[in-house]
Amino acid sequence: MASTTSANSLPLKDRVAIVTGSSRGIGRVVAIHLAELGAKLIINYTSSSDQADLVATQINSLYAGDTPRAVTVKADVSDPSQVKFLFDSAEQAFDSTIHILVNSAGVLDSKYPKIADTSLEDFDRTFSVNTRGAFLCAKEAANRLKRGGGGRIILITSSAVAALRPGYGAYAASKAAVEAMVKILAKELKGTGITANCVAPGPIATEMFFTGRTEEMVQKHIDESPHNRLGRSEDVAPVIGFLATDSSEWINGQTIRVNAGYV
Repeated sequence: MASTTSANSLPLKDRVAIVTGSSRGIGRVVAIHLAELGAKLIINYTSSSDQADLVATQINSLYAGDTPRAVTVKADVSDPSQVKFLFDSAEQAFDSTIHILVNSAGVLDSKYPKIADTSLEDFDRTFSVNTRGAFLCAKEAANRLKRGGGGRIILITSSAVAALRPGYGAYAASKAAVEAMVKILAKELKGTGITANCVAPGPIATEMFFTGRTEEMVQKHIDESPHNRLGRSEDVAPVIGFLATDSSEWINGQTIRVNAGYV
């Protein structure tokens, strides 16, 4: 636990990190992992306030003292005014420049429709959160993260971009757009010391993954994995943790697929 670790050995000591969609799923585990590395956290949520509070409480329990290390902020990443509020809140909560953005907020159509059967409403919702949300958060981060070293933009996409399976048309396209954007963003941030990368998990055992899937569908994913299991959020968090540290400086403009060889 962080409280038993020498403060000088923590690679993210007192750096401020925003993790969107961190009340549950991959975002939750990432937030806790970054806290264990020494970061101060903004736990972002849209509707799950109770779950967000639990994550913040868990992080704050890692450290002694009255000053909170994690604060919850409600914000819809697809709304530019709320994204600005999210970043403003982070600066005010910790009286510090923000160092790290992890954009984990995302949606997946649990009907898994063919493109021919995808409604415009579902298509727009997918792109609103997954693509517009990533764009707005990355744009705000590009203008506000710490310059001169330590600035990290990490956008969570999906190995579905490479797998290209039927039923994932809108979802894969929404994430593919983010992967293209991050390569350009990394080049545009030349001279700032800020890096920008994507992490693209394969099938991960989260609430979002199981929603709408039959046991047969789940087993098919397990059978396709070289490790004969679904991934866990704990498989993804250390990769994001590394990208958030100074040691990852030479990794920039990349998409790292974390899927055990699934694709």
